[in-house]
Amino acid sequence: MARPSSASVRPNSSLVNVPKLKEFVFIEKLGSGTYATVYKAYRKWDDTYIYLIMEYCSGGDLSHFIRSKRTLPEHIVRKFLRQIVSAMSFLREHKVAHMDLKPQNILCTSSTDPTLKIADFGFAKHMYHGDKLHALRGSPLYMAPEIICKGRYDARVDLWSIGVILYECLFGRAPYASKSFKELEEKIWDPKPIELPYGVEVSDHCRALLLGLLKRNPDQRMSFEEFFEHPFLDLKHAPSAESLPKATRLVKEAVEADTKGDYPVAVKLYCESVEYFLPAIKYEKDRTKKEILRKKTKEYMNRAEEIKSQLKPHHYNDQTLHRSGSQNTEEELRDLFKDCDEMIAAFKLSTAARTEEENEDFETALKHYELALSTAIQYLKSEQKGRRKDLLREQVDKWMNQAEHIKSYLAVKQCSNAEKKQVQEEAMEQSLINQAHCLVQ
Repeated sequence: MARPSSASVRPNSSLVNVPKLKEFVFIEKLGSGTYATVYKAYRKWDDTYIYLIMEYCSGGDLSHFIRSKRTLPEHIVRKFLRQIVSAMSFLREHKVAHMDLKPQNILCTSSTDPTLKIADFGFAKHMYHGDKLHALRGSPLYMAPEIICKGRYDARVDLWSIGVILYECLFGRAPYASKSFKELEEKIWDPKPIELPYGVEVSDHCRALLLGLLKRNPDQRMSFEEFFEHPFLDLKHAPSAESLPKATRLVKEAVEADTKGDYPVAVKLYCESVEYFLPAIKYEKDRTKKEILRKKTKEYMNRAEEIKSQLKPHHYNDQTLHRSGSQNTEEELRDLFKDCDEMIAAFKLSTAARTEEENEDFETALKHYELALSTAIQYLKSEQKGRRKDLLREQVDKWMNQAEHIKSYLAVKQCSNAEKKQVQEEAMEQSLINQAHCLVQ
């Protein structure tokens, strides 16, 4: 292909930080993000060809990274999966299906702190709603069953492939790993559902995501929307450039509420800000800034701990209060629902919750309040106007307030645990990366 004349071809003014490569002139950036950046260029003194130049990913591919460690901890799998999701979300916006997702086609930017980049779009297709393909595409080990078994498929095959990649990261092998192609073919045709290896612990969210992606029937498989919104990924709190501004806004509101003496709101906002400060710390690359952020986060957590002592849930158990109007109201409500087994069970749960509060078993108390509320709210929706409905609404409000009070108290503990967990995970991740780097060398 002839090189365009200098009069008609100029380097794209939108290019920022264009790489320099001897003898080449970069004229257009074709793409970037969580897939490997590609530039269009021509070679000086060459009127015959136009060149496509891809960024150099020095860490090899994900397959090599997995083999170097055998299995990956769940928190690192989540980090990698979030990066894959970012790429898939971009492709979905542009109606593109990759069709050949596998660890060998996912590159690592470095061996020390890798970011994943999806590569090799040789089988990729523009796919629109209702489009079906028939030709075989992809690699058998990562190929969705409907490609071989039905011969008709759509973009959902990428979800299956991501499930296989997730499985391999966690357990060190693909679900259909085989010693021969014949064995692989038998497994692909076998209608038996995918099972997770026995004795390997994964979180409930991770398990649900994995089994949702690895449904043999594409109509039963998790949708792209469900995948992007899955709680295991928790993209809302994924490290990004937006983490710190969100944290800063929330902590500003927390300080304002704290100053006004609105402590329940303040502790809630402090904890919400920490949920963004922690990913902001992960996102920050500068060590000095990272430590400053960590120190400020600790300060806000300490303040939340101070408020926590003032918010400690309690129930009054002297005899006078037990004979109060509130107690009489609940007794009347119990009597009005004496023929309803489900509401009787809800009252028993609330009684157990009060006892657990007195014993400072707040996690169990919250669980029992929530169970009682789920029953009471259902009856409140269907109850006819009258005394029973009025009393039930009053009781629901009391249980809800007490549950929220406990949540505020427990939120501080959860934030503190999350901060400690992140420090441990960062240390583990660095150890893992260093080990993988040594093996690469």
